[in-house]
Amino acid sequence: MKIGAIEAGGTKFVCAVSDEQLTIVAREQIPTTTPAETMGAVISFFQKNPVDAMGIGSFGPIDVAVNSATYGYITATPKVGWRDYDFLGTMKKAFDIPYVWTTDVNVAAYGELKLGAAQGLKSCVYLTVGTGIGGGAVINGQLLHGFGHPEMGHMLIRHDPADTYQGHCPFHADCLEGLAAGPALEQRYQRKAQTLAGDDPAWTLEANYLAQACVDLTVTLSPEMIIFGGGVMKQQQLFPLIRQQFAQQLAGYVPTPAIDDYIVPVQLGDNAGITGCLLLAQEQLR
Repeated sequence: MKIGAIEAGGTKFVCAVSDEQLTIVAREQIPTTTPAETMGAVISFFQKNPVDAMGIGSFGPIDVAVNSATYGYITATPKVGWRDYDFLGTMKKAFDIPYVWTTDVNVAAYGELKLGAAQGLKSCVYLTVGTGIGGGAVINGQLLHGFGHPEMGHMLIRHDPADTYQGHCPFHADCLEGLAAGPALEQRYQRKAQTLAGDDPAWTLEANYLAQACVDLTVTLSPEMIIFGGGVMKQQQLFPLIRQQFAQQLAGYVPTPAIDDYIVPVQLGDNAGITGCLLLAQEQLR
């Protein structure tokens, strides 16, 4: 029995095959170019490495409503060539197997819940802060979907009065992603985020915005853990700053788990998404 996984990102696709114990036996990284080129390489990989079920976590927005005419599509993405692309349908034409279809951040949240930082819990939120900001959630062991899927990076937050940067989101300007994603840091300070000193005041402002997101998620979803991943969050000095500002902003209104165990870094690193895909596909087979 073989299980397949696709973590489809805006920069690269990661394809993997595992055995029933989730030991990866084949893996390939494919650049995200055009659908014809990228998906051709993906299909070729799985033709060489056949699987019995597959989990797909895709960049979005995507359509996750099973009864929708465009279920399985990537929808209003700014990624050139991928708008209104029938991702799941393309895979189903190539391989007649069971699929799980959700977002790249949802699969990462699921991986962290089952085998990562949130192991043993029933709920968590995973936020990735990099080129964009995305969030996925598992509540009572189930991926969070509604009429669509969460777009946590676009929650509206309070713009710090001292921050003159207007935000870079083309839809909302100063939403969370518009103020706190990697490109916002780069445009605000005219340099790459990773070149900023660890004690630069830039990180205090960044922590303010990310702490606001944690407060919003806490009072809305009551997760047992909030997990941060993505390139920006490799700045470890952010975590104590976020926790401190979160405590101030929440102001003791609701109890939370111990703060150091509540707002934490991703444990599975770059493997969180692939792990979640494999786990979901495995459950689909069962």
